[in-house]
Amino acid sequence: MTTFRTRTRLRIRLRRRVTPLLLSGGLCMAALTATVPAHAGQQAGTGIVDSTRRGGRTVALTFDDGPNPTDTPRLLKVLRKHHVKAVFCLWGDHVKEHPELVRAIVAGGHTLCNHTMRHDDMAAWPAEDIRADLERTNAEIRRAAPGARIPYFRAPYGSWGQTPKVAAGLGMQPLGWRLAIGDWEPPGTDELVRRIEEGVTPGAVVLLHDGGGDRSQTVEAVDRIVPALRAAHWRFDKPARRA
Repeated sequence: MTTFRTRTRLRIRLRRRVTPLLLSGGLCMAALTATVPAHAGQQAGTGIVDSTRRGGRTVALTFDDGPNPTDTPRLLKVLRKHHVKAVFCLWGDHVKEHPELVRAIVAGGHTLCNHTMRHDDMAAWPAEDIRADLERTNAEIRRAAPGARIPYFRAPYGSWGQTPKVAAGLGMQPLGWRLAIGDWEPPGTDELVRRIEEGVTPGAVVLLHDGGGDRSQTVEAVDRIVPALRAAHWRFDKPARRA
C-alpha cells in the first residue's frame, strides 16, 4: 500500500511535470492537492530541519524557485509592510537572470538558501556532481550579492539523496518543511489562506513559492495571513540550524 509520505513526495516531485497533462486532459487537480506535512524524502539522521529556532507558537516562511521579476518585488513589499523576515530558496539560473532581485532580498534583511542551479532532481546524483552544482549556485548568488551568507540548502522536490551531507560539508543547513500548501497550482488566494490557517502547527517551517510561475495568489495570501496569524498570537521566526 502506498504510504502517506510516499504520496506527499509524489505531489512535490510531480507538481510541474503532471499539472499540464492533467489540465489538458480536463482532470481535476484536487486529487493531487492537500495541505500536507511535507516531509518528502526526509529521513531520520540526515540533519534536515523543518522547525523554527524557538519552537512554540512560531512559524517560518520560506519561498522557493525565485527570484521572479513580477512577484518577488511585490512579496518583498508585503514582507516589509508587515515587518516579517523570510527565507528565499534561490534557483541559480533565475539568480543569473535577475541578480538585482537577490540584492533586494539581502537588503530587506532576509535569509538566503541554495535551491540548486536548474532545480534538478538530485536523488540519484553522486556526491561530486551535487557538490559541483551547489558550489556553482553559491557562486552565482555571491556574484549577485557579494559576501552574502547562504546558511541553508533545500533539495528540489524534496528529493534529498546525498544532498544533506554534501550541503552540510559546504556549511549549509539542509532545510525541509513541515507544511506545503500547494501554491504551485494555484488554487485561489482564499484557499491558500485557509490551508495555512488550518495546517500550521507550532514551530512549523512553511513552504511557499515566489517563482516558478504566477505567484500573485501567494503574495496576496501572505499579505492576509501574516496579520491573521499575529492576531492569533503567532510569531515569525527563522528555521533552526543544527551542528
